[in-house]
Amino acid sequence: MSEKVTYSPIGVIRSEHTKPEDTPIQPAYAKGCRGRAEVFPEYTDGLRDLEGFSHVYLIYHLHRAGPARLIVTPFIQETERGVFATRAPCRPNPIGLSIVELVCLDGNVLHLNDVDMLDGTPLLDIKPYTAKFDRIEPTRNGWQDEVDDNTAKERGRRGYCPNGERPGADLAEPIRFHGHLCPGLARGYRGRVLCIPCASPAAGLTGSRRSDVQDAGAA
Repeated sequence: MSEKVTYSPIGVIRSEHTKPEDTPIQPAYAKGCRGRAEVFPEYTDGLRDLEGFSHVYLIYHLHRAGPARLIVTPFIQETERGVFATRAPCRPNPIGLSIVELVCLDGNVLHLNDVDMLDGTPLLDIKPYTAKFDRIEPTRNGWQDEVDDNTAKERGRRGYCPNGERPGADLAEPIRFHGHLCPGLARGYRGRVLCIPCASPAAGLTGSRRSDVQDAGAA
């Protein structure tokens, strides 16, 4: 089959994420990451009744993905896998899929939470998430069942914190000043940085390695 398939964006995704390496790899690890989907005016009528849903699927073009590869190393594990068994962005067709919280709908703008996409990502489609159709229990999770939740969360967040805050930043100066006298204090600080969850959602937006560029929607 040689038929060429072409899609045109229906809008653009805005987020605070501008660097792939600092962007959470899935919405599950992007709690508190605010963003919005700006739908082009000619598609506004298609948003009617969407505000009744708490979550939506965003389907988008992974515009900063690297060259396609069939064998990749997932970000949350060290073992090579087939690309179709992962969420890696370097796919033959670099299409991303994320389930995000729909905070509110304002005209042609969707205000979102748990955003794991880079700023400027071309939006291809929007679909409502509904438990009636989409909830499946129980499931088999393949190789991902080999990765413990803490490891997946630590790697998946990529050190992201809303507002660019780093957990435990209030202790950084005392550690620099006293760490050489008390190694235990330095170790405790490191533990706090790694374990304390981020506190608050980001207030503002700034306009937009493994498996090549690890764009949004990777695992």
